[in-house]
Amino acid sequence: MKYSELIKEMIRDFLIIFASIIIIIAILRQIYAPDANFELKTIFIIMAFSFLGALTGIILYTPHAVSENKMRLRVILHFFFLEALLISLAVLLNLVYGTFGILLLALQIAAVYAIVRLLTYKNDKKEAQKINERLKTFKNEV
Repeated sequence: MKYSELIKEMIRDFLIIFASIIIIIAILRQIYAPDANFELKTIFIIMAFSFLGALTGIILYTPHAVSENKMRLRVILHFFFLEALLISLAVLLNLVYGTFGILLLALQIAAVYAIVRLLTYKNDKKEAQKINERLKTFKNEV
């Protein structure tokens, strides 16, 4: 993978993470606290955490192809590193308090991570289908 592709994927992941968090918060606020507002500070904190989460995608970067098992291992390591990093940062910044808050944040990170991985998987599947179709037409021409 080229560096330009890595940067493109990181920007895409940042936008997916940020949008997912904002949408989830908007829906939950409509249900549980309809009068609550989005403060600018909150938006910037979400944006910073989304950017930091996207930057950890460097763990998944390899300049050459790797086996599927090694990639799965990288995804698992990436998830645990992301959890530890974001929870540690939230505790240091006093954004979460107590064990329940930490567990709730861990669950929220896992939910957003699952959404990003699912959307990335679907995008990769579409790209693989396009490549397979091109290979079939190339094979028929030869």
